[in-house]
Amino acid sequence: MVKDWKELGAVREALRQARLQEEARRAQEAAEAARLARERQLFALSVGPVAPLKDTGRAELPRSVPTPEPRQTLADEAAALREALSDEVDVESLLLTDDGLSYRRPEVSEDVLSRLRRGQWSIQGEIDLHGLRRDEAREAVASFILKAHQQGRRCLRVVHGKGHGSPGRQPILKTKVQRWLAQRQEVIAFTQASGPEGGAGALIVLLGSKTRRPAPPCAPL
Repeated sequence: MVKDWKELGAVREALRQARLQEEARRAQEAAEAARLARERQLFALSVGPVAPLKDTGRAELPRSVPTPEPRQTLADEAAALREALSDEVDVESLLLTDDGLSYRRPEVSEDVLSRLRRGQWSIQGEIDLHGLRRDEAREAVASFILKAHQQGRRCLRVVHGKGHGSPGRQPILKTKVQRWLAQRQEVIAFTQASGPEGGAGALIVLLGSKTRRPAPPCAPL
């Protein structure tokens, strides 16, 4: 209840201010609506007549963005490493022939190599070189080892064949694969596969971890 004329005047002023604010809000909304209408009209004049697309009933699912892959960098690295692999490197003195063809770098223990021989490492990747020429096989081995190491894989199988289709039925590619692998910084050991894993036609290769500081490769003699 208003007690005197002074309070009545204050109430009337408050009502007037509220009315002015409401009128200003409505005027602003009207101006915004008029602006949007002008923009729609201008857009319609620009693009011409349009018709809405038919509803196909299909849901619009968000597409997953593929993980960036430095393809050119990988290609450059693979090309440089392929050029560094020599067919003339002498690895015969480095091969262990006590119970089958084996190779390990000095920092790799005999126990690790023994486990590799016995098949106690889980094979995480394989490449089959059958049907490839020498240069094709060298490129394939280089790219395969590089990519596997970058993906954090440790144990691989390289199938080079037993040479039954080669002149003289000699495993020529087998010797070259040994030389190529011994030159790879990522390779710390390899051994001839057991019978179930390919026998004399394959090698089981062990790569160092990604955090391991790579050892220097064998230099051509």
